[in-house]
Amino acid sequence: MSFDAAAVRAHFPALLSSGWARFDAPGGTQTPAPVVEAVAEALTRPLANRGTLTEAQHNADRIVAEAREAMGDFLNTPARTVVFGRSATQLVYDLARTLAKDWGPGDEVVVSRLDHDSNIRPWIQAAEAVGATVRWAGFDAATGELRPEHVEAALSPRTRLVAVTAASNLNGARPDVPALASLVHAAGALLHVDAVHHAAHAAVDLPALGADTLVCSPYKFLGPHLGVLTGRAGLLESLRPDKLLPSGDAVPERFELGTLPYELLAGTRAAVDFLAGLAPAGAGKGRRERLVAAFAALEEHEDRLRDRVTEALARFPGVTVHSRAAHRTSTLLFTVDGIPAAEVSRRLAAHRVDAPAGSFYALEASRHLGLGAEGGVRVGLAPYNDDADVDRLLAALADVLG
Repeated sequence: MSFDAAAVRAHFPALLSSGWARFDAPGGTQTPAPVVEAVAEALTRPLANRGTLTEAQHNADRIVAEAREAMGDFLNTPARTVVFGRSATQLVYDLARTLAKDWGPGDEVVVSRLDHDSNIRPWIQAAEAVGATVRWAGFDAATGELRPEHVEAALSPRTRLVAVTAASNLNGARPDVPALASLVHAAGALLHVDAVHHAAHAAVDLPALGADTLVCSPYKFLGPHLGVLTGRAGLLESLRPDKLLPSGDAVPERFELGTLPYELLAGTRAAVDFLAGLAPAGAGKGRRERLVAAFAALEEHEDRLRDRVTEALARFPGVTVHSRAAHRTSTLLFTVDGIPAAEVSRRLAAHRVDAPAGSFYALEASRHLGLGAEGGVRVGLAPYNDDADVDRLLAALADVLG
């Protein structure tokens, strides 16, 4: 598959004006012009609370419906199961509190040390509030991999829920989620999947993953800042979240608190359409088909750039790469002997290369890798990165480490 990175980059005003080589995408991507334009259009046309009477009400209702349809295609899930919220973290907290209404002493919840803290702390705090027990699934620090046996060791007949990531935002490792789902369901438990990092690098397929619930964040894949939750329709119908008395009780509205950010939903639909538009010719007419084809092309492009960086890092003395999983995204984590990660990042920034340092809220994973709270330097690739960006990174590293 061919991928025209130059054509993609032309859609990003921030890339054209900043002069930086950006490797900070795992923390949030830059925004293409069609997304910016969709947000502006939503705000400059008549807009009001959703309804069926006025043009403003119709505009709001249409925006919501189109955003749900777009995210349904993006996640391969029915539009009526798409829930919008302020952030993935907020949605996980809300989901955890709702599910915990049915937990109590003797029940167990399993969390993974590979995960971002937003898929750890909400579950721990919800379990503690009702007297349930938390069990931990470790991972192989040598490879960075969370394997099925790590989760299986934490399961018991009392397990109610397992929370895992589909891809680590720290080292890019991609666990075998379908295999984990089989184990979790055989134990009679639910599987919640954090797909925030995964959704930026591979097509998400809720049924294929086997997840009962899943979250992602559009701003990680070229969209605006908000969160999305989805799940099995029957499960969502059975849950009774806290809500205002007059607010709608249908799914998904029963999970959405207050007025939705219509302009951000318009931008989310535009981001999904932009990604679908990256599909190679002949990919098909349906948006889901085009998304799957586009992500296949994106993976090939990003993985090629990742491999260039990985091979180059291996030649620098004193550099340790902590992204060694057999199946991983185009995100690399590395450290340098004798130089704090934050200092390496600062020196790269002096070359106008943005490769941030830290644990990136994956604190448990960073500690498990022996990196503590300091973490490492993260190089995250996105659809708009190209060989020239990689050339600049490697030249800057040669100067910083030379």
